[in-house]
Amino acid sequence: MLEQVADGVWVRQSGWVWTNSIVVRGDDGLVVVDPGIDGVELADLADEVDRLGIPVVAGFSTHPHWDHLLWHARFGDVPRYATAAGARVAGEARERAQAMAAESAADVPLELVALLTPLPADGGPVPGELLEHRAHAVGHAAILLADRRVLLAGDMLSDVLIPLFDPRQDDQVGAYEVALDLLAEAIGQVDVVVPGHGAVATGPEVAARLAADRAYVDALRRGEEPADARLEAAEWLAGPHRSNLELARR
Repeated sequence: MLEQVADGVWVRQSGWVWTNSIVVRGDDGLVVVDPGIDGVELADLADEVDRLGIPVVAGFSTHPHWDHLLWHARFGDVPRYATAAGARVAGEARERAQAMAAESAADVPLELVALLTPLPADGGPVPGELLEHRAHAVGHAAILLADRRVLLAGDMLSDVLIPLFDPRQDDQVGAYEVALDLLAEAIGQVDVVVPGHGAVATGPEVAARLAADRAYVDALRRGEEPADARLEAAEWLAGPHRSNLELARR
C-alpha cells in the first residue's frame, strides 16, 4: 500500500526486486514516478491514488529500463516525461522493453510501455530539481524535492542492489563517480532518500547509502574486490557483479 514518507510524497513497494512506485504532489496535481510492476499491482496503485482525491497530471520515468517505463490507463492519458536522452532511448528500445515486461511481469499493459516525452526546460508539472547523469543508464535522473527534504534517487543508493553498470556505455566507473558526487550535494539537503529498489532511507541511513555505493565503486577503481554486504545478502547479484568487474577492467 502507499505509505507517506514526507509531505506530499508516497511510496508503494512491489514484490519484484523491491521496486518502488512513487507518487508526488505537485502544484497542479499528482506525478506518478516509475509505477510498477505487474498489472495487479498497477491496478492496486491506481486504487490508492484515487483515494488520495487528487488528479494525476503527469508521469515521470527516472531512466529507460523496462521496469521504469510502465503505466496503467487508470492513471490517465497524461504526459509521461523523462530526460531528453531517457525519452530518446526509451523510444528506440520500446519493442525490447515491451518484450522484457511481458517476460518478467504479469498482465502489464504492453501498449503503454515506454511512451515518453522529454521534460520541458521549466520542469512542467514535475516538482523539484532534476539531477541528470549517465550512471546505470543513459538519461538517468534523480529528483531533488528540497522543499520536502526528499531525494528520489532512481536506481542509485539502494540497500539491496549494488551499483549496476551499463554495458552499452564507456567508463561506468567514472560515470558513477560523477553521479555520486552530484547526489552527495543533494544529500546534504535531505532527510529521506527513495531508491528505485529497496527500503526508503531516513536519518543516518541516507549518508550510509552514499558511502556504500562509493566504497563499491572505489574498490573497482582500485582493481580490488569490494567488501559489500549486499553481495552477501543476494546470491543472484554475483552475475551482475562479475559483469561490473569486467567492465571496470576495460
